[in-house]
Amino acid sequence: MKNYKYIALFLLAMGSISCENTDFDPLPAEAEAPFVALNTNGIDFSRFVSVGASFTAGFTDNGLFIAGQENSFPNILATKFNTTFNQPLMNDNFGGLAVGGNRILEPRFVFGGSGPVPLESVIGGVTVSTDIVLNNPTGPFNNLGVPGAKSFHMIAPGYGSLANFPAAANPYAIRLTGTSPNKSMLELAVEQNPTFFTLSEVGGNDILGFATSGGDGSNPITPTATFDFALTMLVNGLTANGAKGAIGNLPNITSLSFFTTVAHNAVPLDEATAAQLNAGYAAYNGGLQQAFAALSQLAPGLFTEEEVNRRTINFTAGQNAVVIVDENLTDLAALNPAFAAIPQFRQATAEDLILLTASSLLPNGGGTATPLSDTFVLTPQEQQEIATATDAYNASIANIAASKGIALVDLNAILVEASQGGVTFDESFLTTDLVTGGLISLDGVHLTSRGYAKMANAFLEAIDATYGSNFGQATDGLAKADDYPTNYSPTLR
Repeated sequence: MKNYKYIALFLLAMGSISCENTDFDPLPAEAEAPFVALNTNGIDFSRFVSVGASFTAGFTDNGLFIAGQENSFPNILATKFNTTFNQPLMNDNFGGLAVGGNRILEPRFVFGGSGPVPLESVIGGVTVSTDIVLNNPTGPFNNLGVPGAKSFHMIAPGYGSLANFPAAANPYAIRLTGTSPNKSMLELAVEQNPTFFTLSEVGGNDILGFATSGGDGSNPITPTATFDFALTMLVNGLTANGAKGAIGNLPNITSLSFFTTVAHNAVPLDEATAAQLNAGYAAYNGGLQQAFAALSQLAPGLFTEEEVNRRTINFTAGQNAVVIVDENLTDLAALNPAFAAIPQFRQATAEDLILLTASSLLPNGGGTATPLSDTFVLTPQEQQEIATATDAYNASIANIAASKGIALVDLNAILVEASQGGVTFDESFLTTDLVTGGLISLDGVHLTSRGYAKMANAFLEAIDATYGSNFGQATDGLAKADDYPTNYSPTLR
């Protein structure tokens, strides 16, 4: 009621002003911005192809589905280029893939109220209707984005052949090859004689696989020489007939929410539980002291008191750092077989990155009674390996872009800005926070549709800078944030 009183008083006051000030001029209407025509400066977009991996395909929320594909950054570009762009659309908005009726990839993630959850946990079971044996679409396709593809996969014959699946073929690539199953993604692009191309995320999966497996050795980083060979083949092939194009560099992926959401000290404990856990680690802690006492005599300096303290496990009431396996710690068994039973445990620090996949383990004793294995953690040494590879790949990308005169898109700068406070997009403010940030989708790695629109604008602005077009200044030359969602409803079918 108080609010209504204040509103009435405000209206009364406004009425008094209008009566007493008969010469009062109303506020002028906001002037519309003058129309600015698009000038492409002679760029021929008539045969536009896009080669890349997950971001190119429009992968979001841990899946590929129609709505996400329609908001892929290349498809957004094609609307600004005013050109036809054929994509290998999935059969539904559930996501997932099947082979001869047997599911091989699960449907997408949705928001479950407090975080990402599988779609079927919200709406019940669904039929994954996109089947790489029963209903592949026909090409040729302008969008040649293959989720999961590494640099050398894009030039590999047979990567899209059903006969090579699952050993040496990608199910998403199988949907692209049509009647030419042994052609590489590069060959499928080149045979369309493109006049303009984009090349994105080349090398992303070469590093991402290492990162999302915690650097456990199961998915090593591709050597720079191998990456350079594939990159050169791709760019030379796409530019052979004089096509113009744009290439994106790689962000340092450890800024993504997959690696930053779970805190290193994510375990709350009461005093009794902390004491119980300490009792469980008492023998381990005692073994460290025994090993130090013996090895300081036999091998001075190889096992220091500083490392003993670092490896000692201690829980207290309140927030606690998780226990992890760190292969970079001294292997005591190699120094003396008598200490083979002492594992390479320590508690995490703020310098460690705990992967999003560990979040389901923590409520069940993971990181406390059971240490997190290397699969769920990126140590500082592993993070440095990622940074070194990213820098090397990006140097190669910058060099070949300069040598070929094609546009270079600094995607790394966007992610850095988003992870260090946020990046603006029209009236939106995007960060890398999971669920709430607006840039990164529910899988913690891939972009939201609004994020892909921001990425598309970065390509358009780089094209302007290199080729003299004016997408950045033209009326409706850039994508608008409000036209692209940050999440999709579970009811989307």
